[in-house]
Order: sequence, then C-alpha cells, then structure tokens
Amino acid sequence: MSRYIAFADALSAAFGKVFGWLVILMTFGVSYEVFVRYVLNSPTPWSLDVSFIMYGTLFMIGGAYTLSRGGHVRGDFLYRLWPIRVQAGVDLVLYLVFFFPGILALIFAGWKYASRSWGYGEVSVNSPAGIPIYQFKSVIVVAGILLFIQGIAQVFRCIIALRDGVWPAAAEDVEETEVLAMNRAAGHHPDME
Repeated sequence: MSRYIAFADALSAAFGKVFGWLVILMTFGVSYEVFVRYVLNSPTPWSLDVSFIMYGTLFMIGGAYTLSRGGHVRGDFLYRLWPIRVQAGVDLVLYLVFFFPGILALIFAGWKYASRSWGYGEVSVNSPAGIPIYQFKSVIVVAGILLFIQGIAQVFRCIIALRDGVWPAAAEDVEETEVLAMNRAAGHHPDME
C-alpha cells in the first residue's frame, strides 16, 4: 500500500507541478491582452477563451495534486476533534459512497463529451476566433483518471490509519503562507536554523 501511495502522490505531483506553469502563461496572456486592448486599442478575439481554457485545465489537473497533499476543503472544525481511526473510517466510507461514483461519472461523461467534441472538431462559440476546445474536453477525462488513481491512494491511507491509528504523512512540498509566517515569527523556520 505504501508503494502505491508514493506512486500516486508522485504522479499527482508531477502533473500538478507541470500544469502549474499555466499560471505564468495566463499572466502573460492576460497582460498582453490588457496592453493591446487599452494601450494599442486593438483587442484580440482569442484571449478570453485561451485564459478560460488554461485556467480550467490548471483547476482540473491540479485536483489530484491537491488531494494528495490534503489541501481540499473539509469541515475541520469537527473532523479534527475525532480520533484518527474515526476520521479514517468516515473518510473511507465517504470515498467509497461519494468520491468514486462521482469520479467515475466524471470520467465516463467526460469521455462522451470529449469523443463527441473531437469528432466534429468543436470550437468555442464565445469568440469570433473559433478557438478549438476539443483538446480541453479531453482534460476532463485525464483529470478524472488522475483523481481516481489518487483516490485509491487515499483509501489506502484510510486503511493504514484504521490499522495503525496514525495517518501516513503526505508529502510537504508546499506550505501555506500563514504557516510560513507563523513559523518565521516563532523562529522555527528551517531556513533560519
């Protein structure tokens, strides 16, 4: 189980970090559009569609990465007070009853939409540029598969927590800004030691 968890976490991290660069591309794209629209008075017909496509891709592909790092929103005000085995049992039931059926629906519906879109070379109706969006519809399927793979790892984490009474640690390659600020204020930051 631990090897699969490490594999799924690494796969999610690889996709998340690669597609995270879309933030830079979106920044340049929107900055370019602002410049040509307001300085040169020559707006582009494609900028809005491309920024939507990049943001949607980043959002969907980043879902598995966020899940692997425990970054999704949950009702922690109650959950954190429960014993670890209760947390793991509740998580396990929720993954099996809600998560996997929803992700499977995402994959199958996404496959249907993507294959239909590829079939007729779908383009965006929101701009006169006719930006192709069939490749974007394929991202739905990829995101669903990545979430499914990561979901299995999360189920394994639940099983380990039920068995051992301790959650397997998630990789910590990202830290919240508030946590960094509190650690620096308290003098407990690794860079300061």
